[in-house]
Amino acid sequence: MKVNVEIDMTPEEARKVMGLPDVSTLQEAFVAKMQKRMMAALDGCDPQALLKAWMPQGGFDQFQKFLWEGAKRAADPKKDRSER
Repeated sequence: MKVNVEIDMTPEEARKVMGLPDVSTLQEAFVAKMQKRMMAALDGCDPQALLKAWMPQGGFDQFQKFLWEGAKRAADPKKDRSER
């Protein structure tokens, strides 16, 4: 036997019925604090310095060359891909 029960209620009403606490104020405070931390971290962020730290010397040039070669191969339908 199969029984389906549909209850139409909002998440707030479901929390109250199940006896769960309302954590919306806690969530708002947490999000505000995280937003403040992220903005502070972005203020001291230099994209060029990050790229230099993440990529070894010449790494970006190699990556760019890799992308260009891939684009050239994808754009050239004449070459048989089974030869590689």
